[in-house]
Formats: sequence, C-alpha cells, structure tokens
Amino acid sequence: MNDRYNILILGASYGSLLGTKIAMAGHDVTMVCLPAEAELFNSVGAVIRMPVKGSEGLIEINSKGLPGKLGAAGTNDVDPNDFDLVALAMQEPQYSSPGVRELLDKVALARVPCMSIMNMPPLPYLSRIPGLDADACRSCYTAPAIWDNFDPDLMTLCSPDPQAFRPPEEPLNVLQVRLPTNFKAAGFVSEAHTEILRRLQSDIEAVRFETPEGPVELPVKLKVHDSVFVPLAKWSMLMAGNYRCVQEQEMRSIMSAVHTDIEETRAVYNWVVDLCKGLGASEAEMVSFEKYANAAKSLGSPSSAARALAGGARNIERVDRLVQTVAAQNGLRHAAVDRTVALVDAWLEKNSALSLAS
Repeated sequence: MNDRYNILILGASYGSLLGTKIAMAGHDVTMVCLPAEAELFNSVGAVIRMPVKGSEGLIEINSKGLPGKLGAAGTNDVDPNDFDLVALAMQEPQYSSPGVRELLDKVALARVPCMSIMNMPPLPYLSRIPGLDADACRSCYTAPAIWDNFDPDLMTLCSPDPQAFRPPEEPLNVLQVRLPTNFKAAGFVSEAHTEILRRLQSDIEAVRFETPEGPVELPVKLKVHDSVFVPLAKWSMLMAGNYRCVQEQEMRSIMSAVHTDIEETRAVYNWVVDLCKGLGASEAEMVSFEKYANAAKSLGSPSSAARALAGGARNIERVDRLVQTVAAQNGLRHAAVDRTVALVDAWLEKNSALSLAS
C-alpha cells in the first residue's frame, strides 16, 4: 500500500476544499486551474475558512506546511498516468473548454479511477444506475461526447454537500465554507479502487487541527458508501432549493426558495426522493426534508447556478433537466419541476441572444 497517494483534482475553486482536506491527511494533491490561480496557490497556498462547533468565528487553514503537498498546474502540465485518483471538481460545462477537454480525454484513456464532485453526475456514472437509460440523458449535457471514452467501472460520484464560496473581496485562493457537511461518495466497482477512498476517509477522519485552545476535530469529512444511490440524495436538495432560486426576473436566495412556500418545497423534495427510491435507493440513503429545510435557513445567497445565469452564462449544469428526463423515463412529472426547467431554459435563451447581439 502506498504511504501517500498522489491525487489530481480538475478544478481549484471548490476543489481546493477537498484538496486541502486530503493534504491535511498526508497525501499529495495537484489541482488543475487557470494560470493566475495556479500562481497564487503555489506561492501562498490555499486558504480555507470554516466554522467549527465549539469555536468562535471561523478557523483558517493554509495548505502551506500541511503533511501532504498541495500544488497547482495548468492543463498541459500534468500526466494523468502519474496519479492514483482523479477528482472532477469543475462544473460540467467547463469540461468542454479548450485544454480541459483534451486533459479529460487523457484521463479517460489512462484508465485512472475518477471521483466526480460535480452536482451533475458524469454520463458514465449514470450507466452504473440499474434501469436508468444513460443514452437518453445525453441532451442534458453541454458536450456529451467528451464522456464517451470513460469506462463506467472507473467512475464514481461524490455528493458535494458542503456549501462553500469564494468571498468576492478576497484573492482567488481563499474559500469560505458556509455549511460544513460531509462529502458522500459511492464506491467503485473495483474493491481495490474503493480502498483508495476508504483510506482517504480514514486518514481525513484522524486529522486534528492545532489551535491556540488545543487540537480540534474539523468538519467536512469524506464518507464512503457501498450504494450507487447515496450521492443522488443531493438531487432533491438541488431541485427544492438551488434551481428554485431561479425566478422570471431575478434570483432569490436558497433560504427564500425553500421557505417562501414550504409546502411546495416539501412536495418537490419528496417527489425527487420518491424518484430515487423508484430507481432503487432506500429511505435510509436519502436525507429527510426536515433536516434539509433546517440547513437551508443558513443559505442566504442564491445558488451558484442562479448566480451564473444572472451573470449571463450560456451554459450551466442542468441537473434540473436531468431529473426531469429521468422522471419521464419512469412515467413521472411534476408541475413545479417543469416550471423550474422552463425558467432555466428561458434564462439560457436570453443570455445566448444577448451574447450574439453583442
């Protein structure tokens, strides 16, 4: 067994949270990002701020001086064959951009096990879900062909439950955790590949962070599960909160999306839970609505998808359309979900028209 793993993370915004946790656990991480970001990460490190139960304010972690090394590089500066595991931490539309697209294909051809921490499950992962027609979901993806060289057995999904953001007034290497929940990963088909995740889980669990008051246990762990359905628990949260931030004229916060009409939110949430259970998930693998609604009270900003649309994005992750499509495969539909999909479609059409006009 390796004393330390070498992990490649595609994406350094949200990816720096997972990367820093892995480096704290004694493993080496290389994050692929833009040149300006790479220069910052390599010169001054990644800075993660998070709330910790029992501590006042936020605890700040700098990746410099951790037991594992955390560095950053460009798309042309890494060889996937040098790594034990690749984590996909960009948003789905970004994988079709020049440079990233070619690197993603190298990852597929290197046959390195991949763990996605995207909200949008990579197409090869959908192929691992019994009874789900992945080919019928291709239209939900920005560039579905980029996933064609991946072996589904080498792809797993990790639910990106921790909520974090880059404070706009801070440098690009700073990430602030708003909701310090856990990453929940499904195992790989291969037990040997799953063992990499279990080792990371154990090593992250064992970390204690030194503070002036003494060592503390930090939140945001990696939890590994046998079931392919566990990461899909995020779907109900996204559909009840994140995508319902999108309104006709403007965006609202996740807290407002959830609590303005709590009964409609509950109906959407439970409908998506039932969809996942219909695919084969168990009740225990889902998150209760009450727990989610309570957590949403602290989410006072619009979701990243809503912010991207308001900022003129022509492509975003379409988990909303994916859920609608998977439901249709099972003869199901929900008026509120259809309304959300139509609103997102309208924003994307408007943004594309404005882009062409300029």
